[in-house]
Amino acid sequence: MTVRRTERLPELPQYLHEAGWSADGNVIACTQPRRVAATSVAQRVATEVGSVLGDEVGYTIRFEDVSDKESTRILYMTDGMLFRETLVDPLLSRYSVIMIDEAHERSIYTDLMLGILKKIRRKRPSLRLIVSSATLDATSFLDYFTAGNSPDEATILAHLQEPTPDYVRKAAEVVWNIHLQQGSGDILVFLTGREEIDRCLEELAEMLPTYAPILPWPEVDTNCIHRLPRTATRLKLLALHAGLSTDEQLAVFEPAERGSRKVIISTNIAEASVTIDGIKFVVDSGFVKIRTYNPTTSLSSLVTVPVSQASATQRAGRAGRTSSGICYRLYPEHAFDKLPRTTAPEITRTDLTTPILQLKSLGIDDLMKFEWVSAPPAESALRALEGLHAAGMIGEDGRLTVTGEKVAECPVEVNIARMLFQSKEYKCGEEILTIAAMTTVQDVFIIPDGAAGALAELERRKFTAEEGDHLTLLNVSPAYNAFTRYGRSSSWCKSHALSFRAMSRAVSIRAQLKKYMQRFGLPLESCEGDAKRLRKCLVSGYWRNGARWVADGTYRSVRGNATLHVHPNSVLFTRKPRSGWVIFHEMEETKKTQIRILTEIEPDWLLEHGHQYYDKRTGASVST
Repeated sequence: MTVRRTERLPELPQYLHEAGWSADGNVIACTQPRRVAATSVAQRVATEVGSVLGDEVGYTIRFEDVSDKESTRILYMTDGMLFRETLVDPLLSRYSVIMIDEAHERSIYTDLMLGILKKIRRKRPSLRLIVSSATLDATSFLDYFTAGNSPDEATILAHLQEPTPDYVRKAAEVVWNIHLQQGSGDILVFLTGREEIDRCLEELAEMLPTYAPILPWPEVDTNCIHRLPRTATRLKLLALHAGLSTDEQLAVFEPAERGSRKVIISTNIAEASVTIDGIKFVVDSGFVKIRTYNPTTSLSSLVTVPVSQASATQRAGRAGRTSSGICYRLYPEHAFDKLPRTTAPEITRTDLTTPILQLKSLGIDDLMKFEWVSAPPAESALRALEGLHAAGMIGEDGRLTVTGEKVAECPVEVNIARMLFQSKEYKCGEEILTIAAMTTVQDVFIIPDGAAGALAELERRKFTAEEGDHLTLLNVSPAYNAFTRYGRSSSWCKSHALSFRAMSRAVSIRAQLKKYMQRFGLPLESCEGDAKRLRKCLVSGYWRNGARWVADGTYRSVRGNATLHVHPNSVLFTRKPRSGWVIFHEMEETKKTQIRILTEIEPDWLLEHGHQYYDKRTGASVST
């Protein structure tokens, strides 16, 4: 069944449960592309059925499982988690109904699951499949598998006359004007990422010299703010992005206190995945940050691009759910017609290394015969196969090696998993395990702009390793753990410019990855301070992310010779590595291409792990 998505549709599993589809031990699954949607809907449905979350109704997301194999009958999960379950149970035999929600977002695991479910239904025709879409693309999904929607209240659209050079500042100004001039109702702002969200919150704070907002963080000093009369409506400022903990994300669903108005500054996470009651005003920047992949350089990057028309329409619709609303678009009306109709499916613009490894672990070796919803570019698939072969994950016949089979089971990207396995050779399992966990979370250090940033930088220097950022992150862990024993970790993080939620999540992830290492018999040895061994192990995972320093202070990628700039938050931002070579964790494109989390290496180490890719003498790639 393929249906148009409505606000209550994610709760459809509840009605299927009541109709008996979960009888005889069967489970009803509902996937979401984002973890905040999976957790929030599960919480709401559990409340409605009168169940404790994790009992009859549960959820599972990466590194967090709130469900019970015996009692859970309705299970919400990210699409990636359902995909991982096929590695253990290829026919997904415990499910009677599987609902793929938000299919229009075309995340990579949504597309992969649709292809796999089509194969499963040939073996299990009794399995019921529901695909929901918030756009008219529902018919395309119906066509793919076959070879009651009440209208929202009216939303008024308002546009800028001219483009704005700074949409973050403009968003804050529009929010303030709405608050001064419009009636009651909460405000939802769409920006592209955490840095923009934090800056918008700061911009709003600067506009409040005679106003006392309700702030979500205790470290902000409001003693100097002159308060308005008690009868004045106050602002409750909230952030919503993937870097927040589950509890922090769920806070946006709480109704505003009497006499206050919520202002939620969000990424596109609030575009369709979740519904926040009370939103009457939407401020749309018109931009979104997406991950793209360049097969020529074999590098992935986060890129800020204009939204699609479908996304812009979705954002506007957030303002008209329960009453008429207004959407303020921070771009001219004529610009809408120039936007792409839809966002390109993720599978057409992503690194396929991990997905292809996982497909092969399911026994799908002939990628040409796999029934893609949208076929990925042939060059991207070829580069992924090249990388897997060079890393020893697949053999000459294209089938998984023993190592490849084990790596496919790890809940992290292939490069991180390979480091964990290589740690046995370099005798640094303890340290690599910590680094793997620390790089999985976002923004461990909090380095704001201005004077506060200078003070934060002084705190970070206490942990700085001259070899680079990976070892700097490693230095944080033992100090944090020491204070955790005394129950002072939160205050310690605050005084050392560290994110307590990021550190807490890193500790949790490390504990789970440790279980995988123990399962595969990987020793948890320490390198005893041998930074060389540790860095060589890092290269075993990051060998495709190598770069060489050039005289103008920038770097060049070893494949494709792309110009790269060090992110200002890196400890290598102001100095040249002695060897002239680094590996990096990720890349981000704003006005220029920046690389984050760097470590100095020797070029010979790249040749050890990817000799068919690199030429030490020139820094160029041998196979291009």
